[in-house]
Amino acid sequence: MRVVSLVPSLTETVAATVPGALVGATDWCSRPRDLDVVRIGGTKNPDVGRIVRLAPDLVLANEEENRAPDLAALREAGLRVLVTEVRDVPGAFRELERLVAACGAVRRPRWLEAARAAWARPPLPDRRRTAVVPVWRRPWMVLGRDTFAGDVLARLGVDNVYADHPQRYPRIPLEELRAAAPALVVLPDEPYRFTAEDGPEAFGGTPCALVGGRHLTWYGPSLAEAPRIIAGALRAAFR
Repeated sequence: MRVVSLVPSLTETVAATVPGALVGATDWCSRPRDLDVVRIGGTKNPDVGRIVRLAPDLVLANEEENRAPDLAALREAGLRVLVTEVRDVPGAFRELERLVAACGAVRRPRWLEAARAAWARPPLPDRRRTAVVPVWRRPWMVLGRDTFAGDVLARLGVDNVYADHPQRYPRIPLEELRAAAPALVVLPDEPYRFTAEDGPEAFGGTPCALVGGRHLTWYGPSLAEAPRIIAGALRAAFR
């Protein structure tokens, strides 16, 4: 089996499930750290010709992270393309089971069993809190409706203020974000790399939780440790 992955979390998934199957991945695929494969460009601008020349048995993509014209071009070249669609934690597990089978794994990997166990009884706070979850600034963009990260947080006791917004990633002026008066601001380090010096200063005295994007937005092996690590970051915001 030869696999090209156009999604960082799926690259990590294949590497942890079918060692040696990966032959190509994007420039943004950072896990595992010692990944040694052909780099085929970004998630939004992959080199279709290079992918075709790698002659993969399977190309892995995501309906949100990758562009439909690129996927269509790969299919027109005769390649098999599996496209995941993930909007919540149960959906992530369904898609991972499908991906694992498509990659030829003979048994369910241990990390997937560990992830299911971790999310069966996630750590919960004493009380639920509302939160704004920016994913970009200049302009400010936040999580809106129907997002995987929003569902992750909801299962850990955090309710997204904009969960009912008609858009999935709406642009909201900073003044409006402040006026929403959330109990918490959750700041991931991707796609925008929020840091302690770049994000919390915009929200005055509102507690801010800095979380790794890999644990908030990736679905794959990181799901096994995501509940514990995110819950720890949320607790730290109120110390």
